[in-house]
Amino acid sequence: MNKNYYAVLMAGGVGSRFWPISTGEYPKQFHDMLGTGKTLIQKTFERLNKFVPTENILILTNERYNDLVLEQLPKVKQEQVVLEPAMRNTAPCILYAALKIKKMNPDGVMIVAPSDHWIEDEQAFAEDVTACFQKCEKENVLFTLGIKPTFPNTGFGYIEYNKSDDNQIKKVNQFREKPDYETAKDFLAQGNFLWNGGIFMWSVKTIVGAFEAYQPQQYQLFESGFAYYNTDKERGFIAENYPKAENISIDYAILEHSSSIYVLAATFDWNDLGTWGSLFDKLDKDSDGNAVVNAKVLAEDASGNMIRAAKDKIVVVDGLKDYIIVDKEEVLLIYPKSKEQDIKKVLTKVKDKFGSEHA
Repeated sequence: MNKNYYAVLMAGGVGSRFWPISTGEYPKQFHDMLGTGKTLIQKTFERLNKFVPTENILILTNERYNDLVLEQLPKVKQEQVVLEPAMRNTAPCILYAALKIKKMNPDGVMIVAPSDHWIEDEQAFAEDVTACFQKCEKENVLFTLGIKPTFPNTGFGYIEYNKSDDNQIKKVNQFREKPDYETAKDFLAQGNFLWNGGIFMWSVKTIVGAFEAYQPQQYQLFESGFAYYNTDKERGFIAENYPKAENISIDYAILEHSSSIYVLAATFDWNDLGTWGSLFDKLDKDSDGNAVVNAKVLAEDASGNMIRAAKDKIVVVDGLKDYIIVDKEEVLLIYPKSKEQDIKKVLTKVKDKFGSEHA
């Protein structure tokens, strides 16, 4: 394995659209969402570990998930877990991790990858990332993996690339916000748009330089602690200074400003597992078209449902079509798949009415 290759695994999200399985105390990345025997973070770690040395994988997460990370990833040492003392979106934590890597190895190249994606062809994933790494080692570029759209999805941002570029690696024209349905259809018709999967690659020199150029205050805040990184003084510095960081995404902080961004269309199947509906799409279906995790289901005039319950629990469903049915201890969710984006709002109402212990 190349000792200059690093990975930053993003594992701090709450995954509230997967409530009631995913909660603030135990979010979706630490669950076996597909019933495979491995959690999403375990699968992601293994996928990255195929081409990134074990000791070069950093786990970016909230302080309250530290013990979960160490429990589920026994190869990981405490110093590889990069803890955020406050929620500040993706830009601050990426800069923090990049500076830690820069101190370890100024020649490092890094991938930033969410912990909750599902990728089956791991060899193709490794080959795509390695191709990007090789360009990052030689040139001052920022890279993203784009996903070929299969339908006009309104839940993803899009990457627009140069239509006349025949190369496999293409220059990015611009990032586009999550569109409405008609705009998404137009993107697909134009043929030069990819879904933004949130997977990024760059050398530490390039990304740190980009922060210095485009986010000087953020850069100065984190760079001022450079001497403390990877020492016993790091925690104290971060505890005091991290909450001062601007709450901003890497897209707004860096990608919208840079003119050196490239995209490679992924050659692997990809699912972001962001909602119950996306999980339904990924799972095998029974003879009635229901996707079932753990439970034993008797379905009568019921199809297209996403059903999850405790291991071997018997679930009888009659007359329901295209519903999310999730049974978890003290919470039972029966909700239309067509309204899955509203589960976040439902969760807020549950907290208000019954208390946050159910969320």
